[in-house]
Amino acid sequence: MNSKLNFVLLWAVAILFVSCVSSTTNAYKYEYLYKDLPFEMPRVKAPVFPKNEVNLLDFGGNPDGITLNTDAFESAMQALSDKGGGKLIVPKGVWFTGPIVFRSNINMHLEKGALILFSPDFDLYPLVETVFEGLDTRRCQSPISGRNLENIAITGQGSIDGSGHAWRPLKKEKVTERMWKQVVSSGGVVRGGNYWFPTQNSLNGHEMSDMNVPRKDMTEAQWQEIRDFLRPVMISFIECKNVLLEGVLFENSPAWNIHPLMCENVILDGIYVKNPSYSQNGDGLDLESCVNSIVVNSIFDVGDDAICIKSGKDEDGRRRARPTENLIVDNCKVFHGHGGFIVGSEMSGGVKNISVKNCQFLGTDVGLRFKSTRGRGGVVEIIYISDIYMFNIATESFLFDLYYGGKSASESLAAGDETPIEEVFPAVDETTPVFRNIFVENIVSRNARRALLFNGIPEMNIDNIQLKNAFITSKIGAELSESSNIHFENVTVIPESGAALKLNNVKNFNADGFKSSETLNEPYEITGKRNDKIVINGKSH
Repeated sequence: MNSKLNFVLLWAVAILFVSCVSSTTNAYKYEYLYKDLPFEMPRVKAPVFPKNEVNLLDFGGNPDGITLNTDAFESAMQALSDKGGGKLIVPKGVWFTGPIVFRSNINMHLEKGALILFSPDFDLYPLVETVFEGLDTRRCQSPISGRNLENIAITGQGSIDGSGHAWRPLKKEKVTERMWKQVVSSGGVVRGGNYWFPTQNSLNGHEMSDMNVPRKDMTEAQWQEIRDFLRPVMISFIECKNVLLEGVLFENSPAWNIHPLMCENVILDGIYVKNPSYSQNGDGLDLESCVNSIVVNSIFDVGDDAICIKSGKDEDGRRRARPTENLIVDNCKVFHGHGGFIVGSEMSGGVKNISVKNCQFLGTDVGLRFKSTRGRGGVVEIIYISDIYMFNIATESFLFDLYYGGKSASESLAAGDETPIEEVFPAVDETTPVFRNIFVENIVSRNARRALLFNGIPEMNIDNIQLKNAFITSKIGAELSESSNIHFENVTVIPESGAALKLNNVKNFNADGFKSSETLNEPYEITGKRNDKIVINGKSH
């Protein structure tokens, strides 16, 4: 009897152990991101794939760096799709190819040593209907694309190179004299002595476009004439559900690097996104009109905005009316880039419910960058940012610019751009951009040019921005204009010269525990006709 009882007890313990191990194994990987999250957001889970596998080598693929593998990728994708999906294995080697079109339920897995290198032959990339710069338009087909798909992934330890140098124009001031001469001598055409284009048709497209997008009705022949100019984003997933990018290096894109558009349940984990610092429109990630996304443990070193949140531009964006919402960004590093974390300027569909934590911005133009302009419309709100650490920021550690004109902050500074002085203000309507209810805490920035710049518009002030526990050293101090309901708590700004805090047309401003260098003769400077209720360290001004 005792032996039977012992057996039953041992069996029960074993079942309990297996159950506990299984429970631990199946624990949700990103649960830690949801602890104390200040808004409701569904758990975003990685896509699950069938057990099927195919190998690119089995479809005539040759990773010698010369053989064009477009047909091999297409055949492998189709064969795997016919099986119901699974893992497409890309072995080590250099896989030279034209565009790759995804199917649902496929994980393209790059093994260690695998490099997918896209051909620079423009003729391999036909024109397609898409969205770029927030507008409905046409561009060349992306090197990697998928539309209306479910359960797709790019994973592994390999690399993807978009051969962007063949597509992109180049500004002389962004490179060394030696490199400029080398690029110009390779062919192409030069505009105004300082702007190189790879072909005459590429220059023609630039001349007839506004912010990289042609703005007039054109015949098919006219579109084809400027096809060289219509360089694609490298990764284009449109209206897809359950998207995973993990572990892979994405580099050298023709335009933006990664562009999930109107997608749901997106995870970027442990990726490296790289473009040359001089690359025109060389954004890292542009997450546009997406719902429920996670961006973690990733590195960005790019030629334009790094982690950028968008939702369409002007009338096209407002008509789409699909905000980017429910996003968590955690433990990311940004090196070169026009901004570390950015919202805009194409935010006409709105942006809300965003959490950004534990990030480092190391040498970017701007750290936290919010940008828009009149005509956009859209509401940006409910954004929580904390534990951001910055070093050598070329312009502002924290920027709101509601007079954005298409330039990087450094380019605007070099050009001497200034905010116009206005006496008559436009009426507020659907085209008026709104930035409000944004909460930032625990930031440190050393060696910025300017500590902060809040540059709002008088008819719709930047509203309810709270900054808590910040320590910033900079050449010049913090400047706030056309801003309302601003609260600073325990903020220290130490400029090399000038006032630590400049306020111009600011309403309901309260700073508790504001500190600066004791050597400053005038720590505060207040100008403008529309100031109201300014309180600094308990004293009204």
